[in-house]
Amino acid sequence: QVQVVESGGGLVQPGGSLRLSCVVSGTFFGVNGMGWYRQVSGQEREWVAGGTSGGTSRVADSVKDRFTYSRDNGKTTIYLQMNNLKPEDTAVYYCKAAVRVRLQEKNREFWGQGTQVTVSS
Repeated sequence: QVQVVESGGGLVQPGGSLRLSCVVSGTFFGVNGMGWYRQVSGQEREWVAGGTSGGTSRVADSVKDRFTYSRDNGKTTIYLQMNNLKPEDTAVYYCKAAVRVRLQEKNREFWGQGTQVTVSS
């Protein structure tokens, strides 16, 4: 079983900061690409940031001056540091992980349940 669990969401005032975490756990051979997405109710899910197990990463142009993506050395945890948050950042933030469950298999995508971020005064 592979589990993807996000944490760190909450209510914050405009201009505030939050740090989201995503942990992949369970039994698997390895974790490759991981990323953050966000979704506002009634809208499509939007890619925010992501990276490979090799260390390359990108952040969406719309937030790159405020959000930072990072990944731990163990490569099963990623973070999203969000600064100077704005009301339009309000969304459910999801983590996706490309996991090779067994060596002889291709990567499979696993999603977390999401963590709510609300930016409001």
